[in-house]
Amino acid sequence: MLCKLALAVLLCGVFLCAESADQKKKLRIGVKKRVAPDQCKIKSRKGDSLSMHYTGTLEDGTEFDSSIPRGEPFTFSLGSGQVIKGWDQGLIGMCEGEKRRLVIPSDLGYGDRGSPPKIPGGATLVFEVELLHIERKTEL
Repeated sequence: MLCKLALAVLLCGVFLCAESADQKKKLRIGVKKRVAPDQCKIKSRKGDSLSMHYTGTLEDGTEFDSSIPRGEPFTFSLGSGQVIKGWDQGLIGMCEGEKRRLVIPSDLGYGDRGSPPKIPGGATLVFEVELLHIERKTEL
């Protein structure tokens, strides 16, 4: 009976560890500043050109990059692979003026290789982002 109990506890521990590891691998998106629906005229989608301010840190708070000190927003095309996958996924549906906090697992960031010297391999990245402007190409 004691062996069965020990085995059950061991299996539960393995299951909980696997579940915890799966949760860490998911992109987490937190809205830090919402835009009122009547003020949100357009939401970001794939193909849009976005102008953003951002600050990127490691989980321990070490800052590795920021557009703010440069005084120049970062502009890119959403969903085209110009940025890490965590950004391409985590910035969809934003309004101009909205702020988000993205916690990006390694597989949606720089992976096992990292981006030396500031981002080690396997690093989870944390970004504070603000969407300043959306430019949408007119559809034909």
